[in-house]
Amino acid sequence: ARRSLASPVVSGVLCPCGSPRAAAAPGSASVTDSGAAAGGGGSGAGGGAGPCGRALCEASEQERRLRALFQKLDVNRDGALCIHDLAVGLGRLGLHRTELDLLKIVKAGDKDLDGQLDFEEFVHYLQDHEKKLRLVFKSLDKKNDGRIDAQEIVQSLRDLGVKISEQQAEKILKSMDKNGTMTIDWNEWRDYHLLHPVENIPEIILYWKHSTIFDVGENLTVPDEFTVEERQTGMWWRHLVAGGGAGAVSRTCTAPLDRLKVLMQVHASRSNNMCIIGGFTQMIREGGPRSLWRGNGINVLKIAPESAIKFMAYEQIKRFIGTDQEMLRIHERLLAGSLAGAIAQSSIYPMEVLKTRMALRKTGQYSGMLDCAKNILSKEGMAAFYKGYIPNMLGIIPYAGIDLAVYETLKNAWLQRYAVNSADPGVFVLLACGTISSTCGQLASYPLALVRTRMQAQASVEGAPEVTMRGLFKHILKTEGAFGLYRGLAPNFMKVIPAVSISYVVYENLKMTLGVQSR
Repeated sequence: ARRSLASPVVSGVLCPCGSPRAAAAPGSASVTDSGAAAGGGGSGAGGGAGPCGRALCEASEQERRLRALFQKLDVNRDGALCIHDLAVGLGRLGLHRTELDLLKIVKAGDKDLDGQLDFEEFVHYLQDHEKKLRLVFKSLDKKNDGRIDAQEIVQSLRDLGVKISEQQAEKILKSMDKNGTMTIDWNEWRDYHLLHPVENIPEIILYWKHSTIFDVGENLTVPDEFTVEERQTGMWWRHLVAGGGAGAVSRTCTAPLDRLKVLMQVHASRSNNMCIIGGFTQMIREGGPRSLWRGNGINVLKIAPESAIKFMAYEQIKRFIGTDQEMLRIHERLLAGSLAGAIAQSSIYPMEVLKTRMALRKTGQYSGMLDCAKNILSKEGMAAFYKGYIPNMLGIIPYAGIDLAVYETLKNAWLQRYAVNSADPGVFVLLACGTISSTCGQLASYPLALVRTRMQAQASVEGAPEVTMRGLFKHILKTEGAFGLYRGLAPNFMKVIPAVSISYVVYENLKMTLGVQSR
């Protein structure tokens, strides 16, 4: 059984005004009493006020309790808590945390960046952490009775698209339930989570949704979702900025693979079997190393307008759907995401065409993006900026649908097998699920993406006839076989893992820089 953090440390403490502490109500012993209460006051102190009216008593007593806990955790007695101190100190109190968990705690509270927590940083971390926990406890307490039961956990997870059984919810409850009631009151919730870096169950669930960090250079993903609190506090735009920055860095790092994919989609055939090494050699021979990044400028520029339009459209569609849930269910999310993606793609599609033409241009063909746009407009007219529009729109549904379905399947498989005491997936599980699901989504929609790219590039290929989407499909199948619909697939898949990884690292660092609370 878990021990309360430090109730033995402060038992028998007298109020500074001379009156003894009132007895706590049965079952209310908490981390607050044991020294970790911050911001929440002396809820475990209970009882009547002393001559000081309790304000002075509680403030002074709370600091003394916090100091006692800090000293108990400060194993080497150097006045600061490092990862080793926390590991040993919490272990002695019956709380075992992984090194990654402890690193997150230190990183969250370490204001002077010296790799450890002094007393003030320790107190500030606990105060900030408990405020978040209080908000989450209230959001999970759907019956508003001051307790969380298994059904409320199941419902909260289900609202956000994570399905677990009541038995699994009970296992999660047991890890926090100290008095055997199979419900969690505020004290038990706080005791369990206060010195644990994962702040709340909704945070865990937010791990399980697609986010802006999964930028693989495609434009078909379902938009990010934000909580009511994030929208009200303005945190949503910081997430979008962080996601946009992460996408820009990720796309720039993988741009050579992206350009190679476009070249193979358009130029590779049975008679011109372009391989990866040969393609890179050809690009460098024709335009030098800088030519590997052709088309990347417009690819990065379109991130901001597309993300903003997709987010705004997604929010409006959610309201139109009229769901009373804070987060959409899977099928609602697919519908809203697909429609929002279609609206965003319609708005920025000329930039898509421009990106393809810039990636395919020869050295000296255009002086820049504006010159390319003027050239297309004067020679081909406005309609050229919407070539390939239909297969692009059709590709959104299989991409988003399979992406979400695979993600949901992998997520639930992990939960069924490993969610015993916690539903926290961890970063590596999250990235693995996102990478696999995104890859499956691309695989399903790739033929449509290839046809779209060839239609966008028609005028740039000498002698290429003007064809429709259906005609191009027939032509590829007749002349190149089914394999022809997957030209360029190898470099496209090669960029998925580095793109996801780079996006995640940059996204997390930008969030910290922008002051976004970690999810």
